[in-house]
Amino acid sequence: MTKVLVLGAGGQIARLAVPMLAEADAELTLFLRDPGKLAGPPRQARVVPGDVLDRGQLDPALGGQDVVYANLAGEVDVQAATIVESMRAAGVQRLIFITSLGIYDEVPGRFGEWNRRQIGPVLGPYRAAADAIEASGLDYTILRPAWLTDADEISYEITRKGEPFKGTEVSRKSVAALVTSIATSPGQWSRANLGVNKPGTDGDKPGFY
Repeated sequence: MTKVLVLGAGGQIARLAVPMLAEADAELTLFLRDPGKLAGPPRQARVVPGDVLDRGQLDPALGGQDVVYANLAGEVDVQAATIVESMRAAGVQRLIFITSLGIYDEVPGRFGEWNRRQIGPVLGPYRAAADAIEASGLDYTILRPAWLTDADEISYEITRKGEPFKGTEVSRKSVAALVTSIATSPGQWSRANLGVNKPGTDGDKPGFY
């Protein structure tokens, strides 16, 4: 049974991934600042209140884990650096980390121009987080989702780092399904940096805008 530590377990994607991981028989530790954000966590899950930036809280949660799945917001560059240090200290290697499309200016065409206007100024910490993880020596998978929707569907395709990003949007449920697939088959997409989008959603901006 794979032991998975979910950092930021109260987030929108994580709340979809947690039941998928439980159904796949992962042994879950759910780490978040406010456990009240969890509505009915899986019976077998362990809930740990804590702040990723507090090594005194993070280090004990990492003990004995096989996979760390981080789905965070805010100071993601500082958070990533802290996670890397804590994982090294604990001897945990496998990390799945969510960042954002556009951190490499990889989004082409008019959508790329629109995306830069919308979120370009805030992408620096996400790029710094990805750089730190790639330089860490850990066994990572970095995911860069397109603009997120709440569609009740699993439909996604991927692009690798260095390839032009495809599509404009993807459902949170699709990203959660990809996270679950990787976490429960840890050799999948090892040391990969992937864009994630729904096929057939190319355009000048996401369909919901």
